[in-house]
Parts: sequence; structure tokens; C-alpha cells
Amino acid sequence: MPTKRNLTAEARRELTVQAVIELSAGDDPATITTTDIAKHMQVTQGALFRHFASKDAIWEAVIDWIETRVMQRLETAAAQADGPLAALRAMFLAHADFIVVHPGVPRLLVGQLQHSRPTPARRRVHALLGTYQQRIERLLIQAREAGELREGLDIASAAVQFIGILQGLAIQALMVNDLQRVARQAPGAFEIFCHGIRPPDAARGKAET
Repeated sequence: MPTKRNLTAEARRELTVQAVIELSAGDDPATITTTDIAKHMQVTQGALFRHFASKDAIWEAVIDWIETRVMQRLETAAAQADGPLAALRAMFLAHADFIVVHPGVPRLLVGQLQHSRPTPARRRVHALLGTYQQRIERLLIQAREAGELREGLDIASAAVQFIGILQGLAIQALMVNDLQRVARQAPGAFEIFCHGIRPPDAARGKAET
């Protein structure tokens, strides 16, 4: 991934983020060094650190990039859906597609969560998961108000399960080195999720049609 001359500082930071994500698609993010990043970009480490104060700053920028892109994609998908439950499905599938397009992202997020020290990037990942869960909870509340959910549903637990299913799909796909598997299994996985949150009559009616 050679860089071009006369790029702005912002463009060079963007290229650095892209380099980390590309490297993470094939390597354990924990083993990626600034030397690896500079080599991938065909620049010197000195050039790399003209735009970042430290390696931690690079990783923090990467997590910020992921948060911005994934949330934009999810919000776009939700905005095109007809109703809160349909929006949840659209977001679920959009997230699955994002994982397929950016295979380095799940490796990066899992790696940061497993980090032994409280790095800025790890804190950003926790903040991202919190923001994501809150967004899912709001849609679940709207779905409940629209009569699309069963009575007594634990909204917080349902939101955690929503995210956990996607994480599980990603981890299983990484284990067999087949990220396309996430997109293939996502529709069925969401239907199973819905079976646990919809009213019994709705689930039975869907099965009979």
C-alpha cells in the first residue's frame, strides 16, 4: 500500500488506519508493530510518527475510524427500514456485511478487549460497545411500544444478546478463516433472535405463513 506525496496530514492518518486494518485481516493485531505498518505503507517510521504521537495513538485512531464507519452504516440501514424490528434486522445484516468487507475489524476489537492494560484504544472499544448497546436498546423499546415484542422482555439483556450473536458469528468465522460465513449465517441467526423476543402469536403466525 504505497502512499502518495503531497497528501494532507489527515489523509496520511487515514492511510495509516487503513494499513492497520489491512494488516489485521491476516495477522494477529497484537503482533503488528509500527515497523510493520511503515513497511506496509512504504514509508519510514519517522514519517509515521510525524502524524501520531505513539503506537497507542495509532490504535486509538483505528478504533475511532471503526466506530464512525460502522455506526454510519448501521444508521443508514435502520433509516431505510419500515418499523423498529425491521430496523434491527437491517442493522444486524449491515453489521454482518461490514465484518465481511473489513475482516481485520473483528480481530482488532477482540484483541483490544483482551489487552492486559487499560489502553486508550481499549477504553474506546468499551465506549463503542456501550454506544452500540444503547442504540439497540432504543430500537427495542420502540419495538415494544409498537407491540412487536413479547411482554416482560428484558431490554438490556436482549440488546446484549443481539451484539453477542454477531460477535459469536465473527469469532466462529475467524476460527475457520471464512468471513463470508458471517453474511451467510446472519439472516438465520437473526430469526432465532427474533423468536425469543417476539410475542408467541407473532412467532407462530410467521411459522404458519
